[in-house]
Amino acid sequence: MPIVQRAFQDRSTDTRKMAAQIIGNMYSLTDQKDLAPYLPSVTPGLKASLLDPVPEVRTVSAKALGAMVKGMGESCFEDLLPWLMETLTYEQSSVDRSGAAQGLAEVMAGLGVEKLEKLMPEIVATASKVDIAPHVRDGYIMMFNYLPITFGDKFTPYVGPIIPCILKALADENEFVRDTALRAGQRVISMYAETAIALLLPQLEQGLFDDLWRIRFSSVQLLGDLLFHISGVTGKMTTETASEDDNFGTAQSNKAIITALGVDRRNRVLAGLYMGRSDTQLVVRQASLHVWKIVVSNTPRTLREILPTLFGLLLGFLASTCADKRTIAARTLGDLVRKLGEKILPEIIPILEEGLRSQKSDERQGVCIGLSEIMKSTSRDAVLFFSESLVPTARKALCDPLEEVREAAAKTFEQLHSTIGHQALEDILPFLLKQLDDEEVSEFALDGLKQVMAVKSRVVLPYLVPKLTTPPVNTRVLAFLSSVAGDALTRHLGVILPAVMLALKEKLGTPDEQLEMANCQAVILSVEDDTGHRIIIEDLLEATRSPEVGMRQAAAIILNMYCSRSKADYSSHLRSLVSGLIRLFNDSSPVVLEESWDALNAITKLDAGNQLALIEELHKEIRFIGNECKGEHVPGFCLPKRGVTSILPVLREGVLTGSPEQKEEAAKGLGLVIRLTSADALRPSVVSITGPLIRILGDRFNWTVKAALLETLSLLLGKVGIALKPFLPQLQTTFTKALQDSNRGVRLKAADALGKLISIHVKVDPLFTELLNGIRAVEDPGIRDTMLQALRFVIQGAGSKVDAAIRKNLVSLLLSMLGHDEDNTRISTAGCLGELCAFLTDEELNTVLQQCLLADVSGIDWMVRHGRSLALSVAVNVAPSRLCAGRYSNEVQDMILSNAVADRIPIAMSGIRGMGFLMKYHIETGSGQLPPRLSSLLIKCLQNPCSDIRLVAEKMIWWANKEPRPPLEPQTIKPILKALLDNTKDKNTVVRAYSDQAIVNLLKMRRGEELLQSLSKILDVASLEALNECSRRSLRKLACQADSVEQVDDTILT
Repeated sequence: MPIVQRAFQDRSTDTRKMAAQIIGNMYSLTDQKDLAPYLPSVTPGLKASLLDPVPEVRTVSAKALGAMVKGMGESCFEDLLPWLMETLTYEQSSVDRSGAAQGLAEVMAGLGVEKLEKLMPEIVATASKVDIAPHVRDGYIMMFNYLPITFGDKFTPYVGPIIPCILKALADENEFVRDTALRAGQRVISMYAETAIALLLPQLEQGLFDDLWRIRFSSVQLLGDLLFHISGVTGKMTTETASEDDNFGTAQSNKAIITALGVDRRNRVLAGLYMGRSDTQLVVRQASLHVWKIVVSNTPRTLREILPTLFGLLLGFLASTCADKRTIAARTLGDLVRKLGEKILPEIIPILEEGLRSQKSDERQGVCIGLSEIMKSTSRDAVLFFSESLVPTARKALCDPLEEVREAAAKTFEQLHSTIGHQALEDILPFLLKQLDDEEVSEFALDGLKQVMAVKSRVVLPYLVPKLTTPPVNTRVLAFLSSVAGDALTRHLGVILPAVMLALKEKLGTPDEQLEMANCQAVILSVEDDTGHRIIIEDLLEATRSPEVGMRQAAAIILNMYCSRSKADYSSHLRSLVSGLIRLFNDSSPVVLEESWDALNAITKLDAGNQLALIEELHKEIRFIGNECKGEHVPGFCLPKRGVTSILPVLREGVLTGSPEQKEEAAKGLGLVIRLTSADALRPSVVSITGPLIRILGDRFNWTVKAALLETLSLLLGKVGIALKPFLPQLQTTFTKALQDSNRGVRLKAADALGKLISIHVKVDPLFTELLNGIRAVEDPGIRDTMLQALRFVIQGAGSKVDAAIRKNLVSLLLSMLGHDEDNTRISTAGCLGELCAFLTDEELNTVLQQCLLADVSGIDWMVRHGRSLALSVAVNVAPSRLCAGRYSNEVQDMILSNAVADRIPIAMSGIRGMGFLMKYHIETGSGQLPPRLSSLLIKCLQNPCSDIRLVAEKMIWWANKEPRPPLEPQTIKPILKALLDNTKDKNTVVRAYSDQAIVNLLKMRRGEELLQSLSKILDVASLEALNECSRRSLRKLACQADSVEQVDDTILT
């Protein structure tokens, strides 16, 4: 015994093997009482040999252990079974698990069948569990490899229960478990092929059709082994040949299989193998083909023999909930048609038709898949021959209540179209369209169309679009189909867009309007490619120019949907969109206005880069609509609760972050918008507009930018003055600072803006004081002139609010500068003084008139007289009721007429301007007549040799007779008209042009030609001819045009 014990530890494999054999034989041949004392010393060595890496050592050790247990009895080995069970599930080594399994099998054999009956349920149950660790399952499956060897035929009753365990393990995700299961399966087949066919085959057949491909694969392998065993071939030969239909089977092997299995079972097994050839998994296909080639001698003949059985299985597969099974059945059908020819179609198609009437949705779906495969494998002529059966089947399936069936039917349609072409469209699509009218199936038919579109949009759309776009337009179907049409939709947009617009136009204002809009939205949002976006934008913008208001409304609504909801990048079309949408802001329809406003609002909320790129286009289009509405308010800018906020982000971005050129463009655009918008619509946006303008004015920019910004602020003040009160301090600071700017244009704009700002001022005195001090202190004549102009504008706006002491200082300063050497300073001072006359007290006015404006001019410097003359003219214009009526009227008229005939041209021109202002006063207050002296002097001025004098006289007649002032009496007009007619032939083109303008206003020709006709009756022949000639040449043309807005007061600097 010591020698044997040492032998177990020897390095030599043979020594260890012989030691185990000796122990085994000793326990078999000797009395147990003699060997009992040595048991504790031998067992450890035997256990170690059982886990030996060499398989032969493990086998001999296992047998020795079995012999010991058999000889000594289980009672002597209390810890052996627990140790074996524990090692059976050892995680680290498959060798240990294998040794333990083999040892346990031998021990169980030594203990007899009773032990097998006791332990087998536990082993089978554990091996079947899916929630245990893979190494545990592997150990228990190994038992199925060794138990058949130890028990032989006694194990036959357990073959049935263990086959499912083995098959399940064959599908395990762990490769070592799969390998163990395969060896166990092969062991069972090699030992029980003849005796346990009834037990093995049902399980293997079931495995052939399992949902899991690994079980199908393993079942094919084991079934192959079984068939090879029965037919007496090895199955190890290669079956790789050029054709999949080459066979290596013999009639003898076929006979052996029939004998062993019986005809029915053999048919089922071969049918399962044949279906395996069309499996979705390559390994299953390869294994099935290998087995088929070896056991079958003639494929077509065998197929005909198993056809009924095969069809029964196929229908079951077609009805399966497993997609793989349905696909396998469909492929097998196609393969059958290829193998057996089209002669079997009469047998197949009725069965499939019947299947479509099944209550099971999976079976109906399977029928569609099968039909597709059959058509794929059949000639066009055969499909056409059976089309009477195929077409109704496809139609019915496309309207099936279940989506999966309709989806499969669409693939059937695709195959049908691929086989028979256009005929498929004619046979199926009109039927589907008709079904749309049937409430019960319309929803299914619509989805059927959608499924067909998804697989064959390029073919189906050209067929459907003309039918769907013929009035009444079916936008519901178009919307559904568009969602799956893809790029094919773009080709038909030219037809679809007008149709959906027409449909929407007809539904506007009806209960169906919202539904129709949703359908239109679905169509346009389905377009994905750039070409499609270009077509949508161009066609919709074109439709917005339609003379028909309904079409414009529909186009604007769809355009708004597109701009607001499309996730596509249409940045390359922004310019055309902005241009088209802005032009709709003058539309007469409220719907068009609101929808175009919303669309523009959607596209202007972009990133800064895109906004800046739009500024130039936006300004151009705002100019265009401004001209179109002739300077009136643009309806699209005056929508309640909307106003100008749709375009404000772009212009604001331009002002804040644009280049100097863009800032200027944005500011001008903003100014234009302010002009064209009502005060109510502007108010909500005042803060958004004013803040950026003030901020940028504080920075250093080109004078053109500053001038544009100041003009915009000035316009805003003029429109919504009081709404800007929160900004009053910043605005005043900004404007007074701009008065000191080096550029004259900026200064003039600042002066104008201050004049507007003063109207919302409560305490005006500080501003007057600041301007007075500035005028006294400034040395630069240019800045002084513009400050004087600013003073004039603030007097105009708040002269009545100024304190008496400041007013006195004002008068004193202005009188001292009235004869200034600098022409512009003198002119600006005169303008200020004249403007102030409207706000002086009677006493102050009397002093100014008597001591200055109406004082004797003899002996004074011509510059002083010029200043006085200008101031008097302005005073007559701004305060005619105080100077042209009452105590001063005659003196004022005498002084103005005296100035008009002065030798110095500037004085004479200022006097003639005064005459024009007097003329305006008499026209507005008189009965259509002028004082004779005024009238005769005007005529003399018109005949003056100096063209400047003639021109000023014409301008003042034109200005004094502007609309809506009443006309003069024909007798008063007659001499003035004759002088003007003479001037229409003047050598100077400007004089000629202004004489025409003056005649048009004098005769009120923009109202009509009544006054002209009256004059025609009292004119002499020569004058009448001249008037008619002049009317024909230019007067009527001028009368059709808007009157000029030229400023005639030359004391306002420009």
